[in-house]
Amino acid sequence: MPVATLGIQGRCAHCQRTSLLESWQINAIAINEAFRCTHCRKTLQLNDPKQIKRFKSLDSLAMLKASLLVMICTALLVALVLEWLGMISVLEQLNFSLLAIFVYFIAMRFARQRQHMTLILEAAKAHAD
Repeated sequence: MPVATLGIQGRCAHCQRTSLLESWQINAIAINEAFRCTHCRKTLQLNDPKQIKRFKSLDSLAMLKASLLVMICTALLVALVLEWLGMISVLEQLNFSLLAIFVYFIAMRFARQRQHMTLILEAAKAHAD
């Protein structure tokens, strides 16, 4: 059974059913290729410029986790070194570390919420049949 990992849903223009898009369907949307609805077997394509722009913005979220991890690790290391040097207390170092981890989880939650979207898939052009 295929697994839809991103949480992107698609609504068919023909049968009006909403379902999680599979990875091959997401790839087809990314390369602007038509594909068939899994329910009614009609050809679909993403044509709305606003939805295409939002879909393409998912690329920028892909690097977010890695860059956040680097930032958090750096912040934790700086707090640890400052505590070793005696510039901040253990309690301040703990507060700084907890704040950095809190920021990481808030940013990741925001990114996951941005990934969940429902795309309105329109009927594809006649040449795609």
